[in-house]
Amino acid sequence: MISISPDTVAVATAACSQTNTPQGNAITQSFMGVPALLVDFPPPSSPGHAAAARHLGQQWPIFWSVGNVFFRPISTLGIFGYGYAGYCAYWSGKFRPVSSLNLTQLGSSTSGLSYSKDWRVFAVSMACHLITVLHSALNMQPINNKLDGLREPKISGVDSSLAEYYARRWIKLNLLRLTMPVVAGSLALWQTLKRV
Repeated sequence: MISISPDTVAVATAACSQTNTPQGNAITQSFMGVPALLVDFPPPSSPGHAAAARHLGQQWPIFWSVGNVFFRPISTLGIFGYGYAGYCAYWSGKFRPVSSLNLTQLGSSTSGLSYSKDWRVFAVSMACHLITVLHSALNMQPINNKLDGLREPKISGVDSSLAEYYARRWIKLNLLRLTMPVVAGSLALWQTLKRV
C-alpha cells in the first residue's frame, strides 16, 4: 500500500493556501479589479448612473468566474489536506506518545510526520478554510447575485442605485477570504517545519 507523507500533504496544501491569496481573487480583485470598475462611478442621481451600474453588472461574471474557478478547489483542498495532516498527527500521538520515543526515532519517522506535531494547529488551518467556504456561500454569494443582476436590473429586481455599495461591500467582505488562507498556510507551514 502506498502511503502519502502527511508532511508532504501539509506543505503542498500550505503552498496552495499561500498561492490563493496573491494569485486568486483576494488581492487582485479586492485591490485592483473591482476598484478599477468604481473609478469615477457616478452617484445614483446622475444620468450616467444606470449605464455605469449596467456596465458593472456586465463585468461581474468575469470576476465571479475567475474567483470561483480558482478559489473553490484550493479551499476544498485546504479542508481535506489539513484535515489529513491533523488526523495523522492526532493518531500518531495516540499510539506512540512523544515521551516513549528517542530523538533518533523522531528524526526517522516512517510516517513522514514527527510525533511532536500538534494536530490542533492543522485543525485550526482546516477551520480557516471551512470558515472561508461558509463565508463565501452565506455572505458573498448573495452580493455576487446582486452584482450580476445589475446587467438587467428590471428583470432581476436588483436596486441599481445601490450598485457602488454592493461592489464596495463585496471588497470589504472579501478581506476575510484574503486573510484566512494566509493564516491557514502560515500556521500549517510553521507546524510542519517545526523541529522537535
